[in-house]
Amino acid sequence: MPHDVHIIGGGLAGSEAAWQLARRGYRVRLSEMRGTGERSPAHQTDALAEMVCSNSLRSDDDASNAVGLLHHEMRSLDSLVMAAADKARVPAGSALAVDRDAFSAEVEAALATLPNLEIIRERVDQLPLSGLTIVATGPLTAGALAERIGAATGADSLAFFDAIAPIVYYDSIDMSVCWLQSRWDKASGPGSEGKDYINCPMDKAQYLAFHDGLLAGEKTEFREWEANTPYFEGCMPIEVMAARGVDTLRFGPMKPVGLDDPRTGRWPYAAVQLRQDNKLGTLWNIVGFQTKLKHAEQTRLFRTIPGLEQAEFARLGGLHRNTFLNSPRLLDRQLRLTSAPHIRFAGQITGCEGYVESAAVGLLTGIMTAHELAGRDWPPPPRTTALGALLAHITGDAEAESYQPMNVNFGMFPPVGPLNEAGRKLKKPDRKLAYTGRAKADLVSWLPALG
Repeated sequence: MPHDVHIIGGGLAGSEAAWQLARRGYRVRLSEMRGTGERSPAHQTDALAEMVCSNSLRSDDDASNAVGLLHHEMRSLDSLVMAAADKARVPAGSALAVDRDAFSAEVEAALATLPNLEIIRERVDQLPLSGLTIVATGPLTAGALAERIGAATGADSLAFFDAIAPIVYYDSIDMSVCWLQSRWDKASGPGSEGKDYINCPMDKAQYLAFHDGLLAGEKTEFREWEANTPYFEGCMPIEVMAARGVDTLRFGPMKPVGLDDPRTGRWPYAAVQLRQDNKLGTLWNIVGFQTKLKHAEQTRLFRTIPGLEQAEFARLGGLHRNTFLNSPRLLDRQLRLTSAPHIRFAGQITGCEGYVESAAVGLLTGIMTAHELAGRDWPPPPRTTALGALLAHITGDAEAESYQPMNVNFGMFPPVGPLNEAGRKLKKPDRKLAYTGRAKADLVSWLPALG
């Protein structure tokens, strides 16, 4: 089928960009390597928009959380990813977590309804020399295409390690030891009883033994080309966190605050949490337990966690290298490659971090490209919105020399006034409300400009 836009990559960003373009009537060719017999080191299926790490899109609180605000803004723009996530939602407290398979199925079903979208299972090894193109191949871009991108950008890409958490079968968890509770009994929405996480308690001796085991456990060896690759702080392997101090985990993924052990009525010394990974509730992932431990070490060590002594694993943790462009140096304000402006980049390859941010950049590239095809000027989202702040950070506001992968956060936004109407200094909760309130008002003002 002749096409107006060629999208390379069928992950969250590529799928979202395809949706935004095709639903506006443009002909789209979506190329996806998986389905040809090839996969990246992290993917396990051929499904579009596969979630390979966590199953969480993080906080859905649009009043006091930057990523929750981004959820709100994407829903306002008819985001396919957010619609699919809402349909595939599983309990996760105030977070938006999904059944991975159901989520991918929802994305594919929606795209299948668009007659002007052609999905081709093919590996693309060259950047097109002409024609509007969106490259959304993600941080695990296949070797040949990655080399072509490197040649086109004339600069080294930024690379770091990203780790995957293990998944446990529910029926192998000892619920006489563990209990269901969200931290502070916080409910995730209508029908939730504040019991969205499985909690495994540890006393001091158990925690210290587990900490020692993490430090002593046999780790995955790095290849020569991986030796100097740094970790992303938001997806740090648990054993790397443990090496930072004996109490680091107790103030991180194993913090016990707000969790009352029903056997004692008190908070445990430390707690391991598991979050539901599918709608059936048969699979649960260990929150914050990304790891580079070898599989045998993972099985042995994680079975020392109270309640997981007989744990059976649907997937063990892993480690893969992610590669990103130095976007502030290489891309213009519309995510176009300055040396080849017919090519836009979308998703994690731009240096945003997280499923939501990746999909949001895909959404923006889709709408930008639609405006270009229509011969209309692109009205950038207000800098005060989550979409605008994220886009500005990627395309120039971040320092190119020290560019790092980044989740959306209020530090990207223009500051709000330090004082309230009464002239008193804003407290932290009030500042968050000021950020989100301003963003929502500015978004409403901006939407008509999109036409």
